[in-house]
Amino acid sequence: MTTSRFSFAAAAIVGATLGCSGGYVPAGSPVAPDPALARGIATADSLINSSIGTLIPGAVFLVAKDGRVVHERAFGYAQLNDYEGHPLAAPPAMRTSTMFDLASVTKVMATTMAMMLLANRGNMDLDAPVSRYLPDFRGPHLDSITVRHLLTHSAGLVQWQPLYYHAANSTQTYAVIRDMPLEWGVGDARHYSDLGFMLLGYIVERVSGEPLDRFLGDSLYRPLGLRSTTFNPKMRGFTEFAATEQGNVYERHMVCDSSFGYRYRGDPTAWNGWRQRVLVGEVDDGNSYYANGGVAGHAGLFSTAADLRVLLDLLNNRGSYGGRQYIRPDVVDTFLKRDKFQNYLGWQAPSYLPAASFSHTGFTGTYVAGVPQYRLSIVLLTNRQNLGTDARGYFPDVGPLQQAVARAIVNGAAASR
Repeated sequence: MTTSRFSFAAAAIVGATLGCSGGYVPAGSPVAPDPALARGIATADSLINSSIGTLIPGAVFLVAKDGRVVHERAFGYAQLNDYEGHPLAAPPAMRTSTMFDLASVTKVMATTMAMMLLANRGNMDLDAPVSRYLPDFRGPHLDSITVRHLLTHSAGLVQWQPLYYHAANSTQTYAVIRDMPLEWGVGDARHYSDLGFMLLGYIVERVSGEPLDRFLGDSLYRPLGLRSTTFNPKMRGFTEFAATEQGNVYERHMVCDSSFGYRYRGDPTAWNGWRQRVLVGEVDDGNSYYANGGVAGHAGLFSTAADLRVLLDLLNNRGSYGGRQYIRPDVVDTFLKRDKFQNYLGWQAPSYLPAASFSHTGFTGTYVAGVPQYRLSIVLLTNRQNLGTDARGYFPDVGPLQQAVARAIVNGAAASR
């Protein structure tokens, strides 16, 4: 893919940008930000707008302050190509109601939240061995892995492998992970691992007695009034999505090229179930889609900026939202206490934001951050993958944009105090 297709519609980008919307405000109407925060928002908007067509096809950006939405805006386009990869003559505009494949933001907005709920009920001991909840997770070194190790990415597990080469459902996938040798010593260091969060998803299901998606829907999302946060959204009748890549080009590159990302030690030709279509409303991540039916602890959740804001506000308010206490303050505090690796349980501690801030990114181009010091919830969702890869096979790097946008908002909030 190239960026030249945007030249025909450069003037339409502003027209495709949508204004503010209230989202889920507990009471009253959306409020206008004070002048200093408004300047920060204007800076952030400018950064996002200048990235349309060169870094990202589109975005949705939302800021909440003190539990109220102060800014919500959509930029650019939700999908550039049809399902076969041909450029659309009239790409659909991004809307604030567009749902995004959250990728690894699933780890915090689904799995970590589910673990909080179980801990809140007294059904989860974070320092218990994983084998307490998955009885056959036993063996040399496995016996010493605790739930906390999984949440802090310090269990020593392999970071990533194409598990769908060896498994076609969650039962088989769990067995593959269980039988895989560890890559590092248990508790020695933090090595971000999708496999660890898949295990956490299986733990949630075993303890709650429900599939991960049903447990979260019944216990958190619906009680909070979240209307667009779900796994496998197309199966549930949703139709408005930000498109990701065409097929699984990136993962296939990872499997077939040992110098690209993670090395696969098996035969790359042993499996050939790769999708070829542009992915719209189905999870991009292969281990979620092929090996877990779209519902997994590490990836698969879809949502909107408005819904994600509610979950951030819930944490900023120590488990309370709309006058109801969903999670005890001490449980939230436990999960948002820095560990010896200077991160949290599930969440990351961004060095570029004030102390106690928490954030997470997703491979598809998603980003969420909470800043308790200023009671800020920041959501920036992009569909960077839909722009395609560069000559080296990489998607555009949106990390600098995410950080610059978050800093602009925090600087604005700090100046308003």
